[in-house]
Amino acid sequence: MAKKSQTWEWIKAVIIAVALAFVIRYIFFAPILVDGVSMMPTLQDRDRMIVNKIGYRIGEPKRFDIIVFKATEDKDYIKRIIGLPGDRIEYKNDQLYVNGKLYKEPYLDEYKQEVTDGPLTYDFTLEEVTGKKTVPKGQLFVLGDNRRFSKDSRTIGTISMKQVVGKTNIVYWPIPDIRIIKQP
Repeated sequence: MAKKSQTWEWIKAVIIAVALAFVIRYIFFAPILVDGVSMMPTLQDRDRMIVNKIGYRIGEPKRFDIIVFKATEDKDYIKRIIGLPGDRIEYKNDQLYVNGKLYKEPYLDEYKQEVTDGPLTYDFTLEEVTGKKTVPKGQLFVLGDNRRFSKDSRTIGTISMKQVVGKTNIVYWPIPDIRIIKQP
């Protein structure tokens, strides 16, 4: 009788562990692999990160958050939020202007110094690249940090909040590069 009771306890423990792992993985957090160079130098190709899937259910996105969103049915993109609903976006002389106000992008400072053959971010307005004067309600304007090699809102348009999987800022692999990405 004791052997049967002990076996049942193990089975229950395994079932609970699997259920908890499922809930954590599919509801709260998810791993993601950085695929490509569009977020360099902030993120490197093949970095592995944790995505917080519930953060925007209880809070609002902020400018400069790094997010993961569904670009296609089977492809997720990692980009940085530049424009929030209602914002007017403009880049002039490699500087970001939101609603006419200059915003610093300190995460790009080092990379801008390395680029010697022109600006990191070419001049544009939101209207020139999307046809809209402001970021529409329920939408975000996103850019990769590697502005010269990023498929982002300049080519795919604004993205719907419904496409957003979550916010990410923890790199957990490779081990020597474990870090939390600080927001400006």
